[in-house]
Amino acid sequence: MNWALIIILAIIVIIVLWVIATYNSLITFRNRVKDSWSQIDVQLKRRFDLIPNLVETVKGYAKHEKETLEEVINARNSYLSATLPEDQMKADGALTKAVNKLFALSESYPDLKANTNFTDLQNSLKETEDKIAMSRQFYNDVVLQYNNKIEMVPSNIVANIFKFQKETFFQVNEEEKENVKVKF
Repeated sequence: MNWALIIILAIIVIIVLWVIATYNSLITFRNRVKDSWSQIDVQLKRRFDLIPNLVETVKGYAKHEKETLEEVINARNSYLSATLPEDQMKADGALTKAVNKLFALSESYPDLKANTNFTDLQNSLKETEDKIAMSRQFYNDVVLQYNNKIEMVPSNIVANIFKFQKETFFQVNEEEKENVKVKF
Protein backbone atom coordinates (compact mmCIF):
# COMPACT_ATOMS: atom_id res chain seq x y z
CA MET A 1 0.00 0.00 0.00
CA ASN A 2 1.19 3.47 -0.86
CA TRP A 3 2.39 5.71 2.02
CA ALA A 4 0.63 8.72 0.52
CA LEU A 5 -2.68 6.86 0.59
CA ILE A 6 -2.15 5.84 4.22
CA ILE A 7 -1.36 9.46 5.18
CA ILE A 8 -4.44 10.75 3.34
CA LEU A 9 -6.66 8.14 5.03
CA ALA A 10 -5.15 9.00 8.43
CA ILE A 11 -5.86 12.71 7.86
CA ILE A 12 -9.45 11.93 6.81
CA VAL A 13 -9.96 9.76 9.90
CA ILE A 14 -8.55 12.51 12.14
CA ILE A 15 -10.83 15.13 10.55
CA VAL A 16 -13.89 12.87 10.90
CA LEU A 17 -13.05 12.15 14.54
CA TRP A 18 -12.57 15.88 15.20
CA VAL A 19 -15.96 16.69 13.60
CA ILE A 20 -17.65 14.01 15.70
CA ALA A 21 -15.98 15.20 18.91
CA THR A 22 -16.83 18.85 18.18
CA TYR A 23 -20.42 18.00 17.29
CA ASN A 24 -20.81 16.01 20.50
CA SER A 25 -19.39 18.83 22.60
CA LEU A 26 -21.80 21.29 20.98
CA ILE A 27 -24.68 18.95 21.81
CA THR A 28 -23.42 18.73 25.39
CA PHE A 29 -23.31 22.52 25.72
CA ARG A 30 -26.76 22.94 24.13
CA ASN A 31 -28.20 20.38 26.54
CA ARG A 32 -26.54 22.17 29.47
CA VAL A 33 -28.30 25.36 28.40
CA LYS A 34 -31.64 23.56 28.30
CA ASP A 35 -30.97 21.93 31.66
CA SER A 36 -29.99 25.20 33.31
CA TRP A 37 -33.17 26.83 31.97
CA SER A 38 -35.20 23.96 33.41
CA GLN A 39 -33.51 24.56 36.78
CA ILE A 40 -34.80 28.14 36.67
CA ASP A 41 -38.21 26.72 35.82
CA VAL A 42 -38.10 24.44 38.88
CA GLN A 43 -37.42 27.39 41.17
CA LEU A 44 -40.08 29.51 39.47
CA LYS A 45 -42.59 26.70 39.95
CA ARG A 46 -41.77 26.71 43.66
CA ARG A 47 -42.27 30.46 43.71
CA PHE A 48 -45.61 30.14 41.91
CA ASP A 49 -46.76 27.58 44.44
CA LEU A 50 -45.92 29.94 47.31
CA ILE A 51 -47.48 33.09 45.83
CA PRO A 52 -51.18 32.13 46.14
CA ASN A 53 -50.67 31.30 49.83
CA LEU A 54 -48.88 34.60 50.38
CA VAL A 55 -51.62 36.54 48.57
CA GLU A 56 -54.34 34.83 50.63
CA THR A 57 -52.51 35.67 53.86
CA VAL A 58 -52.12 39.32 52.85
CA LYS A 59 -55.77 39.58 51.73
CA GLY A 60 -56.97 39.17 55.28
CA TYR A 61 -54.91 42.11 56.51
CA ALA A 62 -54.88 44.46 53.53
CA LYS A 63 -58.35 44.28 52.04
CA HIS A 64 -58.08 47.72 50.43
CA GLU A 65 -54.80 46.83 48.64
CA LYS A 66 -56.65 44.91 45.95
CA GLU A 67 -54.64 46.47 43.11
CA THR A 68 -51.30 45.17 44.43
CA LEU A 69 -52.71 41.69 44.99
CA GLU A 70 -54.22 41.59 41.50
CA GLU A 71 -50.91 42.73 40.03
CA VAL A 72 -49.15 39.77 41.67
CA ILE A 73 -51.79 37.31 40.45
CA ASN A 74 -51.79 38.74 36.90
CA ALA A 75 -47.99 38.64 36.72
CA ARG A 76 -48.03 35.03 37.90
CA ASN A 77 -50.64 34.09 35.30
CA SER A 78 -48.75 35.83 32.48
CA TYR A 79 -45.69 33.75 33.28
CA LEU A 80 -47.71 30.56 33.29
CA SER A 81 -49.09 31.38 29.84
CA ALA A 82 -45.66 32.25 28.35
CA THR A 83 -44.19 29.50 26.20
CA LEU A 84 -40.92 30.90 24.85
CA PRO A 85 -37.94 31.46 27.18
CA GLU A 86 -37.79 35.13 26.11
CA ASP A 87 -41.45 35.64 27.07
CA GLN A 88 -40.88 33.77 30.32
CA MET A 89 -37.93 36.04 31.13
CA LYS A 90 -40.08 39.13 30.56
CA ALA A 91 -43.00 37.76 32.60
CA ASP A 92 -40.60 36.72 35.37
CA GLY A 93 -39.39 40.31 35.61
CA ALA A 94 -42.95 41.57 36.04
CA LEU A 95 -43.62 38.95 38.71
CA THR A 96 -40.46 39.81 40.63
CA LYS A 97 -41.47 43.47 40.62
CA ALA A 98 -45.01 42.66 41.82
CA VAL A 99 -43.77 40.40 44.64
CA ASN A 100 -41.30 43.06 45.78
CA LYS A 101 -44.16 45.55 45.84
CA LEU A 102 -46.18 43.10 47.94
CA PHE A 103 -43.31 42.75 50.41
CA ALA A 104 -42.96 46.53 50.61
CA LEU A 105 -46.70 46.74 51.26
CA SER A 106 -46.36 44.47 54.28
CA GLU A 107 -44.27 47.14 56.01
CA SER A 108 -47.44 49.21 56.45
CA TYR A 109 -49.28 46.45 58.27
CA PRO A 110 -47.61 45.58 61.60
CA ASP A 111 -50.12 42.78 62.31
CA LEU A 112 -49.37 41.21 58.96
CA LYS A 113 -45.64 41.57 59.49
CA ALA A 114 -45.99 39.79 62.85
CA ASN A 115 -48.11 36.94 61.42
CA THR A 116 -46.10 33.71 61.57
CA ASN A 117 -47.68 32.27 58.45
CA PHE A 118 -46.82 35.41 56.49
CA THR A 119 -43.22 35.56 57.74
CA ASP A 120 -42.72 31.85 56.99
CA LEU A 121 -44.08 32.32 53.47
CA GLN A 122 -42.02 35.48 53.02
CA ASN A 123 -38.85 33.69 54.14
CA SER A 124 -39.57 30.74 51.84
CA LEU A 125 -40.16 33.12 48.96
CA LYS A 126 -36.96 35.05 49.68
CA GLU A 127 -35.03 31.79 49.81
CA THR A 128 -36.57 30.79 46.49
CA GLU A 129 -35.71 34.19 45.00
CA ASP A 130 -32.08 33.61 46.00
CA LYS A 131 -32.13 30.22 44.29
CA ILE A 132 -33.68 31.77 41.19
CA ALA A 133 -30.94 34.40 41.11
CA MET A 134 -28.25 31.71 41.38
CA SER A 135 -29.97 29.64 38.68
CA ARG A 136 -30.11 32.68 36.39
CA GLN A 137 -26.41 33.29 36.92
CA PHE A 138 -25.61 29.65 36.18
CA TYR A 139 -27.83 29.78 33.08
CA ASN A 140 -25.97 32.83 31.78
CA ASP A 141 -22.61 31.15 32.44
CA VAL A 142 -23.66 28.08 30.47
CA VAL A 143 -25.07 30.21 27.64
CA LEU A 144 -21.75 32.07 27.49
CA GLN A 145 -19.80 28.82 27.18
CA TYR A 146 -22.19 27.51 24.52
CA ASN A 147 -22.18 30.74 22.51
CA ASN A 148 -18.38 30.90 22.69
CA LYS A 149 -18.14 27.34 21.41
CA ILE A 150 -20.44 28.20 18.49
CA GLU A 151 -18.54 31.36 17.56
CA MET A 152 -14.91 30.34 18.09
CA VAL A 153 -12.69 28.82 15.43
CA PRO A 154 -12.53 25.91 14.62
CA SER A 155 -15.72 24.68 16.34
CA ASN A 156 -17.73 27.38 14.57
CA ILE A 157 -17.24 25.44 11.32
CA VAL A 158 -19.09 22.42 12.72
CA ALA A 159 -21.66 24.68 14.40
CA ASN A 160 -22.42 26.38 11.08
CA ILE A 161 -22.62 23.10 9.18
CA PHE A 162 -25.13 21.65 11.66
CA LYS A 163 -26.95 24.99 12.17
CA PHE A 164 -26.42 25.46 15.90
CA GLN A 165 -28.05 28.72 17.04
CA LYS A 166 -26.87 31.15 19.71
CA GLU A 167 -28.88 31.21 22.93
CA THR A 168 -30.25 34.31 24.63
CA PHE A 169 -28.87 35.50 27.95
CA PHE A 170 -31.24 36.09 30.84
CA GLN A 171 -31.33 39.86 31.16
CA VAL A 172 -32.98 42.12 33.68
CA ASN A 173 -35.25 44.71 32.10
CA GLU A 174 -35.01 48.36 33.07
CA GLU A 175 -38.18 48.28 35.21
CA GLU A 176 -36.66 45.63 37.48
CA LYS A 177 -33.62 47.82 38.11
CA GLU A 178 -35.79 50.57 39.60
CA ASN A 179 -36.79 50.68 43.26
CA VAL A 180 -40.29 49.52 44.08
CA LYS A 181 -42.65 52.46 44.66
CA VAL A 182 -45.53 51.86 47.00
CA LYS A 183 -48.26 54.52 47.18
CA PHE A 184 -50.90 54.83 49.89
